[in-house]
Amino acid sequence: MFVRRVEPSDRALMERLWLLFRHDLSEFQGQLPAADGTYRSEWLEKVLTGDPEWAGYLIWTGENPVGFCFMRALQQPVHVLNAFFLVRPVRRQGIGLAAVQEVLSHHPGPCEVAFQANNAIAVSFWRRVGAAMSGDAWKEELRPIPGKPDAPSDSWISFEV
Repeated sequence: MFVRRVEPSDRALMERLWLLFRHDLSEFQGQLPAADGTYRSEWLEKVLTGDPEWAGYLIWTGENPVGFCFMRALQQPVHVLNAFFLVRPVRRQGIGLAAVQEVLSHHPGPCEVAFQANNAIAVSFWRRVGAAMSGDAWKEELRPIPGKPDAPSDSWISFEV
């Protein structure tokens, strides 16, 4: 497994992986694709256009791209691991934790990650990440989603890298 920064030339690859990611999340967020079959992609655009507050990383096993990780709020006191995705065949093999640790090594300091509490696999994974990154010094809390008063709150884990 190796991780590298997303480059503008990765657009087509990232757009394909993005659709897989958003499709996976739709199970927990109830979001449907747009009429053209795509999902909202403003985060992807921030990564691909070089927004200084964002960084994207591609995750590979051998010659195969197997996922990505986005960081945001890079110029803020607390960084946010904003999006994380692995294709199904490589899940639950330790690749996810290793990839997150590699990405976070490039962004030391306080970090947070949000996920849906109704996604049991994500809950377990992000708790493992919190413990791996900072032992017992991580915390978890529910926070409402801004602008979506009827949506269930997101779970947030905070830790120090």
